[in-house]
Amino acid sequence: MDISSLIQKNNTKIIFVILDGIGGLPVNGKTELEAAIKPNLDALARDSACGLHIPVALGITPGSGPGHFGVFGYDPLKYEIGRGVLEALGVGIELEKTDVALRCNYATLKNGIITDRRAGRIPTEKNIELTGKLSEEIKEIDGVKIILKPGKEHRFCLVMRFPKKISEKEAMVTDTDPQKEGKEPSEPLPLTEEADEVAKISKKFIERAQEVLKNEEKANYILLRGFSAMPDIPSFEQKYGLKACSIAVYPMYRGITKLLGMEAVPVEGDIKEEIEILKKIYIDYDFIFLHVKKTDSFGEDGNFEGKVKKIEEFDMYLPEILSLKHDVLVITGDHSTPCVLKAHSWHPVPLLINSPYVLGRTVNAFTERECLKGELGIIPATSIMSLVLANSLRLRKFGA
Repeated sequence: MDISSLIQKNNTKIIFVILDGIGGLPVNGKTELEAAIKPNLDALARDSACGLHIPVALGITPGSGPGHFGVFGYDPLKYEIGRGVLEALGVGIELEKTDVALRCNYATLKNGIITDRRAGRIPTEKNIELTGKLSEEIKEIDGVKIILKPGKEHRFCLVMRFPKKISEKEAMVTDTDPQKEGKEPSEPLPLTEEADEVAKISKKFIERAQEVLKNEEKANYILLRGFSAMPDIPSFEQKYGLKACSIAVYPMYRGITKLLGMEAVPVEGDIKEEIEILKKIYIDYDFIFLHVKKTDSFGEDGNFEGKVKKIEEFDMYLPEILSLKHDVLVITGDHSTPCVLKAHSWHPVPLLINSPYVLGRTVNAFTERECLKGELGIIPATSIMSLVLANSLRLRKFGA
């Protein structure tokens, strides 16, 4: 349903927290949320509307882009945004209609086999050094300008700037990441006839980068992911009438929000530093999105204890968020990342909405099994923003 005609403005404040990859599966009988000692989250859940959301569709495992688009109310099946565009925007590259953007990993290659897709999660300082070296050595390929910018740890961004406008079909090239260690890297292959030129430039870039990196012990290879061109998409303010900003450490998540027209506030560090920023800017916005990444990182690493501790760390800082006297507070994830799978999964994601206008007292804790008992039930992720607007009294009555 298009709710744009029902939207009304007021002075309510909305805080929207994503604990990335928060959902899990049992290890020795307990999920990560069940194992965590988190008295503040559990107390908040008891006074909130809880449930589970499905990021895309039943049985479909979402990437981070579709997961975030869903919770922000943009149908990920309609707005399929490449991760490269999100990464580029997140690191501050101003994209043009002539660009193809990619999200890249430094990786370790031995005897033609990828032995580490993340090059041991090299320090960001090393990434800056290597990306600087690549930038110096590879400025142009066959008339296509090469723009590189480092991200966090093993990630960096590549933008290929062509002398002509690039359509989304021309950017449809396969990733070179094999998705698992112990396999050969894939080739960048065109998925459409129009994408042949982009695939050829990509292959040449890989060859030249490999030559530059050949003496590196860990980061001696690169993997290309998320080939994408700039899409057309309505802004968050156009859609909801909300002046919005984001607080996210990792570039891709800043990129998602920039694509939606949110202001992305620069931040370094982790949860503590993000909440300090939140307290400083809270008064200036209607809607503030705060993103916690490491819950997902530990899930992908299969580090159950690490994910549990990150949940507990967030719980320790939660009272500082509550002290801001929000009108609506949402805590959820963009997808589940169970440690037992070491990957994103299709499982429904715990969801909490706190406002003065919820039933509450239907759950005893913020966990997957408890949220299953909550008043929200299991809902599509795209329904969350309607509930947020309703609880902030920003939706008029429908019909007479």
